Amino acid sequence: MASKIFLDVNLLLDFTLKRDSYNEAKQVLDLVIAGKIQAFTTSSILHITGHYLTKFYGSDKTKELLLMILMEVTLIDITHETAIVALSSKFTDIEDALQYFTAIHHKIDYFISRDKQLKKNGIPTLPVYTPQEFIEEFSR
Repeated sequence: MASKIFLDVNLLLDFTLKRDSYNEAKQVLDLVIAGKIQAFTTSSILHITGHYLTKFYGSDKTKELLLMILMEVTLIDITHETAIVALSSKFTDIEDALQYFTAIHHKIDYFISRDKQLKKNGIPTLPVYTPQEFIEEFSR
């Protein structure tokens, strides 16, 4: 079965805004498109991505990009209980805690993010990889 990965907002923004880490983000998304891995994110991440893309591209192009993402990436939701666990955790960044514990709840295999603090707070149950680290690990 394909690995399940969680895509953090920075990966989606790197790809859609063609930022410095575009190539790494594209390589991860290419694995998703090829069906080698399954990608998941939350509606919150979609909302944040949409906010920034609208500032850059406007509404019509943003909708087009988000719909393209949703063709390959599945949205998952947070439960009430998971939110309580996340907010009770040692994470100081609330958004990171909510995303991370949602991914754990849904039994995701890898959390993909360039957020160094999130990586530091990660636990063995759900390792946090940068896009580049994930590509290297996955290609072994």
